[in-house]
Amino acid sequence: MHRGTEMHYFDFYESPMGRMLIVATDQGLSGLYFVDQKYYREVGRDWLRSDHHEVVLETERQLKEYFGGSRKQFDIPIAAQGTPFQTRVWKAISSVQYGDSITYSELARRAGHPQAVRAAGTATGRNPITIIVPCHRIVGSDGSLTGYAGGLDRKRALRALEGGGRSLFAGAQSTHRPADTRA
Repeated sequence: MHRGTEMHYFDFYESPMGRMLIVATDQGLSGLYFVDQKYYREVGRDWLRSDHHEVVLETERQLKEYFGGSRKQFDIPIAAQGTPFQTRVWKAISSVQYGDSITYSELARRAGHPQAVRAAGTATGRNPITIIVPCHRIVGSDGSLTGYAGGLDRKRALRALEGGGRSLFAGAQSTHRPADTRA
């Protein structure tokens, strides 16, 4: 590792919606991607696979709770990298509560740029922390499900999960530990 370079830690998480890459630094969670999503970030050559990094473990735990239906809000430190505009949009996305949705127009307004609806949509698509920065809660002006880097089927399933549907996703587990089968 070169002086001044931030170390990245990663692990994979087997979610009920597909394999996910968790990326963390010592400052917090810097990436959460479905491995087949648009804008997937490839694992860096100098990254360290770690099944014991605090942020990685906490992300896995909270995701399991979310998919199991017992978590409605995440409290993981976020360390996403983006432009000032992107980070304002991602912060506005994070303010949308579980089960709620807002339009891209409302998102642009909340980010402080009401005329920048398309730019807010582009920043949403580049969100590096899917689910936890809940871009699946952003909808078209008519309420339709438009755009999602993880695919519209996943967006639809995440919206259904948050709509009070039965817990279809309780079986998620990390790839590096066997499932706990105790009652």
